[in-house]
Amino acid sequence: MSILIYTEHQDGFVKKQSLEAICYGVAIATSSGEEAVVLVVGETTADLSSLGKYGVTRVLHVPSFSALSDTKAMAAVIDQAANSISATTVIFSNTITGKSVAPRVAVRLKAGFVSGVISLPDTSNGFRVNKNVFSGKAVTEIQVNSSKRVITLQPNAFEISAGEGVARVSQPEIAIPSSTIMVKEIKKTTGAIPLAEADRVISGGRGLKGPENWGMIEELAQLTGAATACSRAVADAHWRPHHEHVGQTGLAISPNLYFAVGISGAIQHLAGVNRSKTIVVINKDPEAPFFKSADYGIVGDAFEVMPKIIQAVKELG
Repeated sequence: MSILIYTEHQDGFVKKQSLEAICYGVAIATSSGEEAVVLVVGETTADLSSLGKYGVTRVLHVPSFSALSDTKAMAAVIDQAANSISATTVIFSNTITGKSVAPRVAVRLKAGFVSGVISLPDTSNGFRVNKNVFSGKAVTEIQVNSSKRVITLQPNAFEISAGEGVARVSQPEIAIPSSTIMVKEIKKTTGAIPLAEADRVISGGRGLKGPENWGMIEELAQLTGAATACSRAVADAHWRPHHEHVGQTGLAISPNLYFAVGISGAIQHLAGVNRSKTIVVINKDPEAPFFKSADYGIVGDAFEVMPKIIQAVKELG
């Protein structure tokens, strides 16, 4: 019996969310006495044996499959890998890939499926996990009664813990399915830190009055090693690119720090950021809804407050 963890990679590196999923899977395997096995699909220059330092013993690598955008074909590959090791649980990160592939895998395995899990399972009486519901306003406990489970782990819900160890890498015998999808072009977002993987995010809203004032958002982000984001109104006004839009209709993120400048905090925006561990809000309106959700709030004009914060960060070095 094994725990299979699907691992995403890009440009020769394993993604942070996948490292979290690996550590989560290892924790489950340790408590259940099973083996933690990583699955990597597609060519990569990453040192896969080094994943052993996160506690996994084996890495299954399927380099011959390249149709990573074909979720149907991808699910077929993962299904075969799971069956080859008699996996009882298959774990994904709750990313775009995980959200689109995991349900297909669950159907193939006839497994129970839970998305956006935020806790280790309670196995004292079955298999129960927690997840956020109602746009993060509440937490529900879900019991999975099937013998197999497929779950997606919410990013930033589990700590990455590394030690020592080397994993054994092998290439399983997988029947590669044909793909019906042709990729003509891939456009990658620019920026030093991908928004979905950022531990810190500096975000701006209409309170900045125009794109010409975005320099202070970018400067604070650069000083703190953060990614930049924006509200929907800002993206719709074309002040910032749409891939920076966070909220219910944009990207849902869960960084350790979300720093909102000039954003009122409508419910649609909160739905995408309320899983952040710490929220800091700057707004000149003391009645702004965002203050009710903030851990720290500053009532003041962003054009007066932000330069002082930037200067303080510079002085701290």
